[in-house]
Amino acid sequence: MLTYPLNKESGRSLYEQLYEGIRRDILSGTLPAHQRLPSKRALAQHLEVSIITVQNAYEQLAAEGYIYSQEKRGYYVSPVERPLQAAARQPAPLPPEPEQKTYFLDLVTNSIDRAYFPFTVWARLMRETLLERDKALLQAAPYNGAEELRRAISDYLRQFRGMNVDSGQIIVGAGTEFLYSLLIQLLGREKCYAVEDPGYSKIAEIYRSHQVDLRRVGLDEKGLSTRLLRRQEADIVHLSPSHHYPTGIVMPIGRRQELLRWAEEQEGRWILEDDYDSEFRFVGRPIPTLFSIDEAQRVIYLNTFSKTIAPSIRISYMILPPRLMEVYREKLGFYACTVSGFEQYTLAKFMAQGRYEQHLSRMKARYRQKRDAVIAMLRSSPLADRVEIMEQDAGLHFLVRLDTRLPDAALRSRAAEQGVRLALLSDYYSARSSAPQHIVVVNYSGIDLERLPEGLRRLAQAWEE
Repeated sequence: MLTYPLNKESGRSLYEQLYEGIRRDILSGTLPAHQRLPSKRALAQHLEVSIITVQNAYEQLAAEGYIYSQEKRGYYVSPVERPLQAAARQPAPLPPEPEQKTYFLDLVTNSIDRAYFPFTVWARLMRETLLERDKALLQAAPYNGAEELRRAISDYLRQFRGMNVDSGQIIVGAGTEFLYSLLIQLLGREKCYAVEDPGYSKIAEIYRSHQVDLRRVGLDEKGLSTRLLRRQEADIVHLSPSHHYPTGIVMPIGRRQELLRWAEEQEGRWILEDDYDSEFRFVGRPIPTLFSIDEAQRVIYLNTFSKTIAPSIRISYMILPPRLMEVYREKLGFYACTVSGFEQYTLAKFMAQGRYEQHLSRMKARYRQKRDAVIAMLRSSPLADRVEIMEQDAGLHFLVRLDTRLPDAALRSRAAEQGVRLALLSDYYSARSSAPQHIVVVNYSGIDLERLPEGLRRLAQAWEE
């Protein structure tokens, strides 16, 4: 008779315990194929459980194919393959996640202070969205995003960026990284893609992960060099003309016109204009986009709300020229929109009510104050006579040139020993050996101002030669 220890206080049902015991014996070979199992009544009496308990266990085993029944004869063990030895079938243990080092002061990570996020307004708009859009929230958004959000984006770009964009040209996606992958599928994996060097490293990593032909194009004082671009024989170039990361270069109109002419010279050439971080310009008017001066319709525009609202708002968008939008509908229109309708409708209300412009205005004022505070602390720190501050008029970072003979690797290492995390301009070059040295990229939006004076004191101490 089959005997299994069944514990009524284990928190698991008796039939599950019985099912697992019989299953284990079948897989181990203790119960061979075609062996008849005890009747439900006999096994229930032996184990002192109800017939229902045994019946449920038998029925689950039969449903999974471990046993079979014969009419008026009972249940029998099915022929099953015995599993490999436990040691052989156990997968190798995953390596532990790398430990995230904590720093006293982080000058690398861009983040947003919770005091900057419009919690009260956002919560109210979310409640309104739930009440007003209850049925729409249960339906899938169109492949290119909710019409209300695309129309709000179009209106904003027309009023504040001088871009005449139809809402039908806009595609909403969960982050620009996802949109990059869509563009690769749209434009073709066989194309040659060019990126800025130096540049934001994740962009190159995304292109490499899609196994496309990737070229790096150097910069001069005006931004990406068209002379070097022509040498690479690229079809598509990805750049940030309004405020390059990490150099902070703003591309002048002459260089922009050169790039537009390059795109027009040959069919199949496209410019991907990544306007990331362009909203935070503190001197003068916003820089016009390449898209707004492109008469040949060769520019694809990308932007995100991750910086202007919060990193967790994974809503980005791209704008395609009309002729390319038609190709997108035919080729990739089967993709579902990757942003929830709830977030899209909430953001649409935020923009349509003018809250987004108000929020941007407040954020610009606060970031300007924070940038000024960081620069003031640098100039009054023990490093004051050893630093030169550059490219501080736009964006959420600026550069600091350090008067030292230490190589960048030593600068970073000594800073880390003092609990300060640094990013250096040379980190963003493909060939670090030929990159400019002694230039620190200060991402100031996430800096803890209370810790900054002590952090700068530690840096001065670490870099004493």
